[in-house]
Amino acid sequence: MVLPFQPLSMSFSNINYYIDVPLELKQQGILEDRLQLLVNVTGAFRPSVLTALVGVSGAGKTTLMDVLAGRKTGGYIEGSITISGFPKNQATFARISGYCEQSDVHSPCMTVIESLLFSAWLRLPSHVDLDTRRVFVKEVMELVELTSLSGALVGLPGINGLSTEQRKRLTIAVELVANPSIVFMDEPTSGLDARAAAIVMRTVRNIVNTGRTIVCTIHQPSIDIFESFDELLFMKHGGELIYAGPLGPKSRKLIDFFEAIPGVPKIKDGYNPAAWMLEVTSPMMENRLGMDFADYYRKSKLFRQNKDLVENLSKPNSETKELSFPTKYSQSFLAQYRACLWKQNLSYWRNPQYTAVRFFYTVIISLMFGTICWGFGSKRQNQQDIFNAMGSMYAAVLFIGITNATAVQPVVSIERFVSYRERAAGMYSALPFAFAQVSIEFPYVLVQTLVYGTIFYCMGSFEWSLAKYLWYIFFMYFTLLYFTFFGMMTVAITPNHTVAPIIAAPFYTLWNLFSGFMITHQRIPGWWRWYYWADPISWTLYGLLTSQFGDVDAPMNLSDGIHSMSIKLFLKHHFGFSHEFLGVVAVMVIGFCIIFAVVFALAIKYLNFQRR
Repeated sequence: MVLPFQPLSMSFSNINYYIDVPLELKQQGILEDRLQLLVNVTGAFRPSVLTALVGVSGAGKTTLMDVLAGRKTGGYIEGSITISGFPKNQATFARISGYCEQSDVHSPCMTVIESLLFSAWLRLPSHVDLDTRRVFVKEVMELVELTSLSGALVGLPGINGLSTEQRKRLTIAVELVANPSIVFMDEPTSGLDARAAAIVMRTVRNIVNTGRTIVCTIHQPSIDIFESFDELLFMKHGGELIYAGPLGPKSRKLIDFFEAIPGVPKIKDGYNPAAWMLEVTSPMMENRLGMDFADYYRKSKLFRQNKDLVENLSKPNSETKELSFPTKYSQSFLAQYRACLWKQNLSYWRNPQYTAVRFFYTVIISLMFGTICWGFGSKRQNQQDIFNAMGSMYAAVLFIGITNATAVQPVVSIERFVSYRERAAGMYSALPFAFAQVSIEFPYVLVQTLVYGTIFYCMGSFEWSLAKYLWYIFFMYFTLLYFTFFGMMTVAITPNHTVAPIIAAPFYTLWNLFSGFMITHQRIPGWWRWYYWADPISWTLYGLLTSQFGDVDAPMNLSDGIHSMSIKLFLKHHFGFSHEFLGVVAVMVIGFCIIFAVVFALAIKYLNFQRR
C-alpha cells in the first residue's frame, strides 16, 4: 500500500475490571460496593494473527475488548497493558488503533467514498497530502471490496442505503483508512446471513494478511467463520479465561485441550467446534464434573506458555521504539473544523427531510400569515392597528421559530451519536464538531429568513424603506438563529431528541408569557420583571416593533376614541420601547445566539450520554 505502517503487538497481564454495583442489585441483597466483570485476564495479540474473543453472553468478551482499546467511560481497571513492550498510552494508542463498533454508526447522508475521505483527512498524519490520501482510500476500498459502492449513500440502517453487510465493510474501511497497526472488531458478523458473513470474514482475512493485528469478538460462529481464526481467547461467565491459544487445523488444538479433561464428551464428526466448546464448558457441565474450567486452564501447560509469551512481549526489543506523537490529534483545530464543516455541508445538502421540508414550511407559513395579516403594517390610524401589527410580527416569529427549534433536534441527535464514535477514534475534539454544527446553520437560516421575511413583509404592507426592511431581516435572522441554536442546545444537554422537546416546551410557554405581548413589562409584577429582560422573544419584539414604528411621529387615536398621540410616544409610554435603544436591542438578540451556541458547544464537550 502507498502508506507504510508499523506492525505492533499487544500484551496484557492480570486485567481486572470493576464497576459500582447498581442500586437495583443492592436492593436484591448484594452487599459488595463493586462488581467484578473481568478476573485476572492475561494474553497477547500479535501481527498477522487473527484472534477471536469468544464466550457466552455476559462472559465479558466485549468488556475486555473495550478495556484493552481504552473505550470504557467508567469503572475501575487494574493490570498492565503494553504495546510492543512499552506501557500503553491511550492518547498515542488511539492514533495507531482502530475500533469497529457493532452498531455500524455512520452519517446517513454521506457517500461511501466521502465517509472514507473524511476519516482519512482527520486521522492520517498532517504531512500526508490530498493526492496520497485519495490513493490510499482507493486501496482500502479495493481491500474491503467497496470500490463498486464508492458513490452509494450510506443511508439509515434497515431503511435505505447500504445493506447490513455493506455497512459492516464500511465500518471496517473507515478504521482502515487511518492506517492502524491494531484493529478491534466487535462482532463483525452479527446479524448477517452465511453469505454476508463469509464476505465480511474474507475482508477481515485480507486485512490480517497485510500484517496488522486483528481482534474480533464473535458470538456463536459457524464452522467456516470459527476456523478462519488463528487464535482464540475463550471466556466463561464471570470474566475468566478458560482457553487462550492457537486453534490449529480444524480447531484440533482447541479440541485436544478440552477432550483431555476427564469426563468431557468427545466432539462428534462434523460438529461445530465453537458450539461444542460452549456446550462442554457450561456451568451445568462444571457442576457435573465438580471442577472449575478457569482453574484447570490456570494449572495447564498452555497457561504457562502464554505467561512466557506475555512476558517476552512485555519487554521492548532493540529494534522497536516507543511510539509518540507531538499532538493529541493528527490535524490542527482549524483543520478539524474545516473537515467537520465539509461533512456537515454535504449532510445538510442531501437531507431533504430537514432542509427541503423546512423551506417548504417556510413558504407555506409565510403565505398563511401574510394572507391572515394582509396590510396590517400600513394601518396606523389607531391603537388597535399598532396592536394588530405587533401581534402579526409576534405570531409569525414565534411560529416559525419553534418550528426551527423542533426540526433541528433529530438532525443534531443523529450527528451527535455519530460523533461519539468519531471522537472516540481520535478524529477530532468536541469543539470543532460543535462549531461546525453551529456554522452550517448560518446560510440555511439566512435563505429561510430572506424568503420568509420578504413574503411576510410584502403581504403585511410594512413600510418600504431600505433601512426598515434590513432591520426587519436582521431581527428575523438572529431570532430564527437563536431558536435553532436553542433546539440544538436542548439536544446537547439531554440524552436524545425525544427528551429534548419535553425540556424545551416549558421555555416556549415562559417566553410567550413574558414576551411583553400579552402583558407589557410595566404590568409584570416586580419579582418577575427580571425574566422579561431574560426573555429572548421580548428583545425580538422590541426590535421588530421599534424598528418599524419607533421613529414615526404621525398621530394615532388612542383606545378611548378621544385623545391622540404620536406612534413614537405611544410605544415609549405603553411598552417602554425607545428607538434610540435599538442598537442595544440588536446586540442582545445576537447575544442570545452566542449564549445558546456556546452552551451547545460546552454540552457537547462535557456531557457524554453514551456509557460503555
